[in-house]
Amino acid sequence: MNYYNEIKSELINNEITKKIKTYSKSKNELITYYNVGKMLNEAGKHYGKYIIKEYSKRLTAELGKGYTFSSLTRMKKFYLLLEKVATVSQQLSYGHYIELLPLKNINEIKYYINICECQNLTIRELRNKIKNSEYRRLDEETKNKLINNKETSVIDYVKNPILIKSIDDYENISEKILQKLILENIESFMNELGNGFSFIRSEYKIKVGNVYNYIDLLLYNIKYNCYVVIELKVTELKKEHIGQIQIYMNYIDKKIKTFNQDKTIGIIICKKDNKYIVEYCSDKRIITREYSIVI
Repeated sequence: MNYYNEIKSELINNEITKKIKTYSKSKNELITYYNVGKMLNEAGKHYGKYIIKEYSKRLTAELGKGYTFSSLTRMKKFYLLLEKVATVSQQLSYGHYIELLPLKNINEIKYYINICECQNLTIRELRNKIKNSEYRRLDEETKNKLINNKETSVIDYVKNPILIKSIDDYENISEKILQKLILENIESFMNELGNGFSFIRSEYKIKVGNVYNYIDLLLYNIKYNCYVVIELKVTELKKEHIGQIQIYMNYIDKKIKTFNQDKTIGIIICKKDNKYIVEYCSDKRIITREYSIVI
């Protein structure tokens, strides 16, 4: 088999498609680069690892710029990646897959492919999620659910730590400042919690007996059909924090929730978690996460 001529033919056809069939450019690009990557991989087995460099020089001389050693190497890596993933998503562009190439963990790669499909992520959005180590900040139980295709819940996708954006480098921070930072970047914050969240309000007022209480943040998750109570703590988690949020959750369930909505979830966001308190908390609707301020 003349690998060079076959590769050259694939690339020429792809260039033609780019010019005359805008609607199918992305699909054709994926097919082309997969086929080219496959042939480069096979050619390497026959002629050695330096064959890509030779093909790059010849293609550049005959077809012009765009076929550097690096670009051809990426096509080979793209092919090898898809062989591991076992399928190609039509919703991802070649640029999306380029962002995934440095990743080694196949489960991590599948996670990012899935959220790209579900959330219609741009290449830039995907790059930011990878940069922020989103997959690595998921709970191990969540990762196991994803690997084994088990049903997930609203709390599974809450990252740990939760990254909260700030333009200032705070040494000491109060709950009011923490709340302010979250509200200034509420969309980013809700993305840290997962998918399907909508904001109801901050300082949500409730009346317990004759005393008014204020929920730091009240959200609703459309996907999982439930209210979500958020409490912010700038200290280590304490046992009284559990009791406080439990009261708020029960209030929402009794006074606000309708019969066709699921029970309210509680998330305590704190400076430092305490695994012993969480271990002996009998209410599995409550989870705790640490926060990290990022500039």
